[in-house]
Amino acid sequence: MNEAIVTENLFNIKIGYAAPKNPIALAPMAGITDSKFASRFRNAGLIVLGGYNLDAGTNEAAQKELDRERKEFVSDRPIEFLEGELDAARGLAAVAVNVRAATIEPLIEAARLAKKYGAILEMNAHCRQPEMLALGTGEALLKDTPRLCGYIREIKKTGVVLSVKTRANVVDDVSLAKAIESAGADIIHIDAMPPEGDNDLAGADIRVIKRIRNSTGLFIIGNNSVVDFESAKEMFGHGADMVSVARAALSSPGIIDHLVREISSLQSLTGWYNAPKHICAGGDLRALAFCCLPVKPCALHGALKQAGISAEEFMKIKTEFARNTPIEYGEGTCFGSMTWCCKITKPCFLRDSALTSSGLSDVEYMQIKKRLSEYILKHRKRRD
Repeated sequence: MNEAIVTENLFNIKIGYAAPKNPIALAPMAGITDSKFASRFRNAGLIVLGGYNLDAGTNEAAQKELDRERKEFVSDRPIEFLEGELDAARGLAAVAVNVRAATIEPLIEAARLAKKYGAILEMNAHCRQPEMLALGTGEALLKDTPRLCGYIREIKKTGVVLSVKTRANVVDDVSLAKAIESAGADIIHIDAMPPEGDNDLAGADIRVIKRIRNSTGLFIIGNNSVVDFESAKEMFGHGADMVSVARAALSSPGIIDHLVREISSLQSLTGWYNAPKHICAGGDLRALAFCCLPVKPCALHGALKQAGISAEEFMKIKTEFARNTPIEYGEGTCFGSMTWCCKITKPCFLRDSALTSSGLSDVEYMQIKKRLSEYILKHRKRRD
């Protein structure tokens, strides 16, 4: 068994009744990620089991996939099988179950079961195998938003924490995410696959993560090409709350432990593990917390326009938040207040001198900046 990595009280991740201990997840892989496989990754913050097939139609489709040598989970008693997997996964980590069904009823039954076990239900709107598409499940749901949202609304009546696994660049990702949020889902798990034929993108399409972060309040799990800490940081820096590891867990079984250690170290040092890149470096709108006064032409003005906030409003919002907080001060910094200072990972002796004078630690500074980002985004004007 791998040595336990202690992350309790380091992260404060809560999604309804679910409380992952860290932001590194094991992704679902059909025919692979069952409770036995997941037991190898006890340090993961979230284990997403599945995808499991919940009815006769999806199990028959899965059998056809098996016949052409694809991996799948097949059962003639799917709900019993699902309960057995949830029971076997007790004590692993926070658990989600990724499921497929051709109709709503088995999804409702699975949702009640997941809630009973304190697990997250993840609806699969991601699989693109032709046998599943013919049933109207998997990726087919992305192209039938009314049905997808109808499923979400009915499933949420059970009280389950609900994730929707999607594939990017199939439909308009922002419109889809907004619809998923409006219907009541808690999480969007995005396979950030680049558009077909786009050879300029190596790995994940990070732009999708950023667009959805800027447009919704959904908890975002970023997936696709998370193979090392640099690729994970790219996801986090563009708005992911969590990243999930798929094929890399097969080729490099120690990858999840490595990522947990690295992200825990970053959290210990900075207090904000998924702090955005600066706006001028392509960061999402949360990075407005790090921007200086809007006194010169720069990327800040485009970000403010996207947020629907004028330059004058921006100055007022940040000043109001900072009042009576430690970052109100900062004599010697560029604008006389740490309100306008950048993130702690960017070298700046003026900011660091102000931090020393105020007795504010790096972690405390970043935690205040995180709250500032949330305050700013409360004032954004979302566009439908």
